[in-house]
Amino acid sequence: MSIVIDVEKKVSDGFGLTASFESSGRVTALFGRSGAGKSTLVNIIAGLLRPDRGRIEIDGEALFDSARRIDVPVHRRRVGYVFQDGRLFPHMTVRGNLLYGRRFTPANSRWGSLDEVVDLLGIAALLDRRPAGLSGGEKQRVAIGRALLASPRLLLMDEPLAALDQERKGEILPFVERLRDRMQLPIVYVSHAVDEVSRIADTVVLMEDGRVSAIGSVNDVLGSRIENLAEAGEAGVVVTAEIVESDRAAGVTRLQHPAGRLSVPYTDAPVGASVRVRIRARDVSLSVGEPGRISIRNRLAATVVGLSGGASHAVSVHLDIAGDPLIANVTRDAIRDLDLKLGSPVVALIKSAAFDPLSIGGGRPAGPGSR
Repeated sequence: MSIVIDVEKKVSDGFGLTASFESSGRVTALFGRSGAGKSTLVNIIAGLLRPDRGRIEIDGEALFDSARRIDVPVHRRRVGYVFQDGRLFPHMTVRGNLLYGRRFTPANSRWGSLDEVVDLLGIAALLDRRPAGLSGGEKQRVAIGRALLASPRLLLMDEPLAALDQERKGEILPFVERLRDRMQLPIVYVSHAVDEVSRIADTVVLMEDGRVSAIGSVNDVLGSRIENLAEAGEAGVVVTAEIVESDRAAGVTRLQHPAGRLSVPYTDAPVGASVRVRIRARDVSLSVGEPGRISIRNRLAATVVGLSGGASHAVSVHLDIAGDPLIANVTRDAIRDLDLKLGSPVVALIKSAAFDPLSIGGGRPAGPGSR
């Protein structure tokens, strides 16, 4: 399934949207700061806003094309929409909310059943309850289910976790991963949270001031070349590793990567499963030779493949770890002291406590978005 976007929209005297990109990723994340134009673009895709010019295509079919005067009505676009606040009908039960959108979908276009969606989202115990009695995380799962039961060919999720606390976010993200991996349904996911995007996205579209400034894999876009991420200490990469052991009591899961082992916060995925792990550049230290007896247990064999940095005292050291990229932010003084240059073998050291639990999630074999 491919998505083609090429639109322009004047929103106000001080802001206009110009967005052009193509994506065939299962999860395309629109990423950027608040006010960058992400929600405006999602509303245009849904048909809630009409662009001034351009075209929108899903798998070759035009939803909007100003040159050909095509503008498919909202109810015929078959685009599911999950809003930040869920927007459930308070007078209906969960079952009623779930089935609401299905009545507007022609019988020959429907896919999936109530039982399948309920099982996917783990909401069987909620069917007879009303929204007022649900937690924030439960409401969002029901909102996702309602969108799915409308049998969409594209699912839009606009900051679906923004109103939730960390615990509820951790509850919802595995279900988003299930959608990505099991439903074969393309998703456009809006967020300004690095941990969410790095965990679930295949393709990342960076938006700044109403324009697309970059598009590519998670590592392409969330790497050190994104200035605002580097300034916030969020530049980093995503690697995929296999679970070899989990210790719930100790709160630790151990992973095997070709470059070495990693200990990360506990995840309940089974032994043998692959997981995606985000490693921030600010959390990586370097050693020439084995560092000896220190508390840092995560040690990955690496090779220096690049050095970059402006006038700042810090330098981004680009590393290769058995074919995966890694970035370390170190001082110029350390570069000189360690005599680091292209081809230098080093050991990358990462504290287990440095990993953000929300950025650790279900992985898949390496593909367009994993490297």
